[in-house]
Amino acid sequence: MQFSFDSFVLAACTADLSDATDPAVEEHADAVEFRMDLAASDPESALDAYDADVPLVATNRAAWEGGDCDDGDDERLATLERAAERDAVAAVDIELDSLLTPRGETAAERVRESGASVVASFHDFEGTPASSELRAKLHRAATVGDVGKVAVTATDDHDALRLLDATNAATTWGDTVATMAMGEAGRHTRAVAPVYGSKIGYAPVQPADATAPGQYALETLSRLVGELERKPDT
Repeated sequence: MQFSFDSFVLAACTADLSDATDPAVEEHADAVEFRMDLAASDPESALDAYDADVPLVATNRAAWEGGDCDDGDDERLATLERAAERDAVAAVDIELDSLLTPRGETAAERVRESGASVVASFHDFEGTPASSELRAKLHRAATVGDVGKVAVTATDDHDALRLLDATNAATTWGDTVATMAMGEAGRHTRAVAPVYGSKIGYAPVQPADATAPGQYALETLSRLVGELERKPDT
């Protein structure tokens, strides 16, 4: 199973794969992002036991990128390679900085050989880069991954607008990207970015267990994206 990201994918985020049977997931989500680094028990055993129909995006977020996995890159990436071998895993999220190393390039090749897509991700928890840097990051991520994901932190409307402009530019160039601005000032971008070409949105299965600042509840984000995508009557 593999995502082509030709259309928008709404991913329900969780560290507990039993959440995949939640009615909200079955009704609103296209995928489940499994945060392996946040799992309370062995995440690989959880993958082995997974039998829901919703495809998975496997994420094992490094501590240096805001996650809880403090394994070395070799071990962390090897875990993601093994995750990709499961039929239910349609995509694997790998940090852009890792993908720019020889070990990361090997991991991406092995993930694709297993039939999964690669989400190349970059997170800025301090702010929003300048427009030129933001566009360069998006293009680089989209080049090494099947989709380039950039999540920044917005402190005001100008940051949010800069992200949306970069999203539109990347899409116009033909890059496949996923973008969002974390924090209250950028929260609306999670619903609006798909209008400008963003291909992935994230929302927690359980609102109290949000995995990033400013996430909407799953049902709410599904409704907002759906309403904004709806074409007006003519």
